[in-house]
Amino acid sequence: MFQRVTADDGPVNETETLDREVRLYIYRRFLDAGTPPGVSETAEAVGSTAAEVEESYRRLAEGRAIVLEPGKLDVWMAPPLSARPTTFRVDVANRGRWWGTCAWDAPGIAAMLDADAVIFTTCPDCEEPLTLGVERGRLGPPEPVAHFAVPAKHWWDDIGFT
Repeated sequence: MFQRVTADDGPVNETETLDREVRLYIYRRFLDAGTPPGVSETAEAVGSTAAEVEESYRRLAEGRAIVLEPGKLDVWMAPPLSARPTTFRVDVANRGRWWGTCAWDAPGIAAMLDADAVIFTTCPDCEEPLTLGVERGRLGPPEPVAHFAVPAKHWWDDIGFT
């Protein structure tokens, strides 16, 4: 069962507390089940109404903490995790398999879990398969080189493309 977040260091902002609980539940559920939860499941888990959680999802998306499916309230990405298959499959031994949102975020799954991982992808230039390892917090072999076609300051202009 989900455990409520409490604040011991001052007045509690209920909106911030709800957003924190919702975000934490999204990540926990995503990691446990391999897919993000829907609004009603999240509402039940955090003890709020669906309407309150819908607003929380919107605030989290506006704050770039999650990415919603276009025109919906379904979680598409909770970086570094993607609900849709991508070209970055991340396998973590004895933990599970997830889709990384991009070359930058795929190793972030291993970092988030503090675990070793294997990342399966392809070279975008020649389409040759690439396998990268994350061991004890280090990426390699081979020594990877990533090219970002979009400057970082423009990633959120179209985060689904980037």
